[in-house]
Amino acid sequence: MKTTDSMTSYIAAFVDELVRAGVQDVIISPGSRSTPFAILMEEHPEMKTFIHVDERSAAFFGLGIAKAKRKPVALLCTSGTAAANYFPAIVEAYYSRVPLIVITADRPHELRDVGAPQAIDQNQLYGIHAKWFVDMALPEESTDMVRYVRTMAGRAAGKALSSPAGPVHLNFPLREPLVPDINKSDLFSNGRNIHTKHVNVMVGKPSLSEEEFDRIGQFVETKTKGIIVCGDHLDEEFAHNVTKLAEKLNFPILADPLSQLRSGKHSSAYIIESYDTFLKNEEFVKSYSPEMVIRFGAMPVSKSLLLYLKKHTNAMQIVIDGDGGWREPTLSATEMIYCDEKEFCKGLVSVITERASTPWLEDWLKINSATQNLLASFSDNKLFEGRVIKELQELLPQESTLFVGNSMPIRDLDTFFSTTNKNIRILANRGANGIDGVVSTALGVSVEQTNTVLLIGDLSFYHDLNGLLAAKMYDLDLTIVLINNDGGGIFSFLPQSKEEKHFEKLFGTPIGLQYSQVVKMYEGTFISVDTWEEFSKVVKKSFDDKGLSVIEIQTNRLENVQMHRNLYNRVSQEISSQLKKGH
Repeated sequence: MKTTDSMTSYIAAFVDELVRAGVQDVIISPGSRSTPFAILMEEHPEMKTFIHVDERSAAFFGLGIAKAKRKPVALLCTSGTAAANYFPAIVEAYYSRVPLIVITADRPHELRDVGAPQAIDQNQLYGIHAKWFVDMALPEESTDMVRYVRTMAGRAAGKALSSPAGPVHLNFPLREPLVPDINKSDLFSNGRNIHTKHVNVMVGKPSLSEEEFDRIGQFVETKTKGIIVCGDHLDEEFAHNVTKLAEKLNFPILADPLSQLRSGKHSSAYIIESYDTFLKNEEFVKSYSPEMVIRFGAMPVSKSLLLYLKKHTNAMQIVIDGDGGWREPTLSATEMIYCDEKEFCKGLVSVITERASTPWLEDWLKINSATQNLLASFSDNKLFEGRVIKELQELLPQESTLFVGNSMPIRDLDTFFSTTNKNIRILANRGANGIDGVVSTALGVSVEQTNTVLLIGDLSFYHDLNGLLAAKMYDLDLTIVLINNDGGGIFSFLPQSKEEKHFEKLFGTPIGLQYSQVVKMYEGTFISVDTWEEFSKVVKKSFDDKGLSVIEIQTNRLENVQMHRNLYNRVSQEISSQLKKGH
């Protein structure tokens, strides 16, 4: 049998089984060694292919699609440093629990470690950041080997989705010739069984027994001063269930913007969204010591919340993680519960009695309301970065997605994004908190989500300019709000900003780029605005226009820091005043 026939049957069976296992999308970065995969993926009638020539951006683009769909997406590249360029996105996928199937073509074993061109050691290339690694067998067309490769495809999809979800890596050594025979009569049917999948990998949800719910319920009912903390969470049903739990316990919910609790049709009566601001007030932190903390999802963005929890380690802290991980940086958890978050809320609600409102809850709500009012009051019409959030919240359509860059944008979002009944899905790359690949991830999200807006800083935008290619190639609709303060704005809030002699060169890092030309190169529209009226007008227009729209707001880093601090000082003074009145 010809080598081409064996290679074609083997790889076609793998590609077909990926589709049968639910993998619909693949991001392909062109290369020679990966030729048979690329051609057969393009040939499969049920697989959608995206071509992205920059592997780093390609991987983040796939990450965005997977994040939006909550399904595995495949990445394909050739051998050598192409595979190494996937690393940042794989790290992000691992820590943010996003399912990816990474397929790297490789030299056959006889060409490894002998000085062959474009050959690096790809075994375990991503270390612990890949949940599962397999150095695949060389292609054969025997019945057992076709079953093997189909089984591996099913295992890869199942492993990527199993808790906690994340990236898996399959490394395929291939010998030449590399061009498959797409005219084979049984191209994708070879080795198929009568079932819908060769092997069905089922991923269940962890739960607790009735006895365990009773035990937890009895303890919870002895506590009246508690808080519920909700971090990054994507389950759409969770919001309704956790608000029911808060209602029954009379505990406030400290809701991170990525928890999906600050927007939607669920009740917002118990939701606290301004905690990052008022937890900076030491009087409040000392006066309001919780007896219990119930925490869901990833650790929230807010540093002041983290410090608050660390200062109150005597509180019983229950962390619920349905994925069975360990996202607990306070090091003070007393119960780590591996149970589906929705089921935990339902189970606890069923065993506890409803309470009357408490002064504890009323005080949290009162302080939150006062803080919200102050945060919404802007003293002038300057292009203040915090106000961008408030303006966007008003302008975003009823059904929309807001993707937020790291550093200052996500922190301003945490401070200024208030509760709304709009269905605004808020996403970010908070697994590793990096500023690379943000443009590509947002574009990946826009493949699946309409009315997608990316809020990003200028350095982060610069980091991933290559990612804009996907918008041009696939006519993607994305509105980018670019906050350009010519440098790293977040460093101006950190202690090193006081080291004026070297600060601007080492941390401020002004790069002085004009982005209009690069946006034009990718066939997008670029507008720099000077007023809030103009900002409102062009943002609204971008939702009606097709393609890529970049809206730049130029701000001054020093002025921005001062405006933030002035606002925080006003809030702190008001909180201190209210606390004195309360006592």
